Amino acid sequence: MNIDMAPAKGIALVLCAPSGAGKTTLVNRLMAEFPLEFSISCTTRAPRGEEKDGVDYVFLDRETFLQRRERGYFAEWAEVHGNFYGTPLEPVRERLKQGKDMLFDIDVQGAAQLSLTLPEARFAFILPPSMAELERRLRGRGTDSDEAIAVRLSNARAEIMNSHWFDAMIVNDNIDKAYDQLRAFYIASALQPSARPFLARTICMA
Repeated sequence: MNIDMAPAKGIALVLCAPSGAGKTTLVNRLMAEFPLEFSISCTTRAPRGEEKDGVDYVFLDRETFLQRRERGYFAEWAEVHGNFYGTPLEPVRERLKQGKDMLFDIDVQGAAQLSLTLPEARFAFILPPSMAELERRLRGRGTDSDEAIAVRLSNARAEIMNSHWFDAMIVNDNIDKAYDQLRAFYIASALQPSARPFLARTICMA
């Protein structure tokens, strides 16, 4: 029997980071190298730029979102900057059961909930090298007012101080180094016995 035929469970890889820490670049590189499926969240905020419904997010009105939340539709949900975000639970469970690795890009509040609904998930937090560097990056984007930047920095401090329970902490002071660490964390997660529950039995029967 070929050990490659041993059924594998999908990995739920959860990434969190303060705005401006460079998470999007790391996510794009990881998904370009590995066949990860991006978990599409629902949100009540309006589409930005060229974002498409069902591709970038599922855009819902506030009433519909709250109705689904009350029915237990979401694996996690959070209110961020006045808008709701949530991850549908059953589609995620089904894809993981099929052996598909899923990538989640959510905030710390949502990740804490996800740790309860998907306790097998693996969590990585992307950190800036310093708060001064984070502020420099935010200002360099030229998209936020001074007030908005102050809010983002305050939120970042709170998130960083509450990130101690994550499985991995990656400081993004050099994008190549940070990506190597994220890549290693993903590969290590896929090698856990819980990800290949039938591997030992398959080898013994070969």
